[in-house]
Amino acid sequence: MMVTEQEVEAIGRMLVDPKQPLHTRFRALFTLRGLGGPGAIAWISQAFGDDSALLKHELAYCLGQMQDARAIPVLVAVLQDTHQEPMVRHEAGEALGAIGDPQVLELLKEYSSDPVIEVAETCQLAVRRLEWLQQHGGEPAAGPYLSVDPAPPAEERDVGRLREALLDESRPLFERYRAMFALRNVGGEAAALALAEGLCCGSALFRHEVGYVLGQLQHEAAVPQLAAALARHAENPMVRHECAEALGAIARPSCLATLQAHTGDPERVVRESCEVALDMYKHESGLAFQYADGLEQLRAAPS
Repeated sequence: MMVTEQEVEAIGRMLVDPKQPLHTRFRALFTLRGLGGPGAIAWISQAFGDDSALLKHELAYCLGQMQDARAIPVLVAVLQDTHQEPMVRHEAGEALGAIGDPQVLELLKEYSSDPVIEVAETCQLAVRRLEWLQQHGGEPAAGPYLSVDPAPPAEERDVGRLREALLDESRPLFERYRAMFALRNVGGEAAALALAEGLCCGSALFRHEVGYVLGQLQHEAAVPQLAAALARHAENPMVRHECAEALGAIARPSCLATLQAHTGDPERVVRESCEVALDMYKHESGLAFQYADGLEQLRAAPS
């Protein structure tokens, strides 16, 4: 779809406007991600001054998914900024790994010993991903999902063996992530239930990735475990946030009451995730959900 600079600017202004509802800003962000190019990167980068950790985390995620090296400088700055929330710095590190440019390898190695454990573990994974890309001559073969993942899926396809690798805390995190993405790609109820067991083990970073993957899988079998993790107030907010968004993506009636119950949660990132998840729910359950429909809405809006 060809778009004008003015249209990109209008979407960008929507993204950076704190007066807009969060779900509107998310749609603007995902529209910019789909459009790509230096203009989109510039607008996304500008929004890192926002006070919503959830939005900033999503900005970094989208820049990583775009796999455009022009986003590296802003992501490096976010990773290095210790005033940014851990979940935002973590996502910047993951995005640098997703872009796949070896120029950031030494920086990621440096931050692999960051005092914030989520940041350190993310950078360790990103280093392993970059090394894997170098060893295997580039990106893994495209799977059923369009996301750029922090680890390539394992070649194993047996759910039982993958579950064993996923839950084995003595294994390197990169191997457990590879099992996680392989389970997602295999799909089905047994894989969803195996993944859901991961919500009760490992580090916060590991559990948050399990929540994300269950949102991609969209299998109703995982709803009770996702709802339980969201309801655990002692759980790390970045885990609860991913579980909320996964429930919005699964979008079955069994998800709705849980999301509504946490719209007033004491944790801002959880509250905001439930707001976004309820918007996802509304669209998914209407079979019309597409974040990138923002441009068409913009063009149809009265000027």
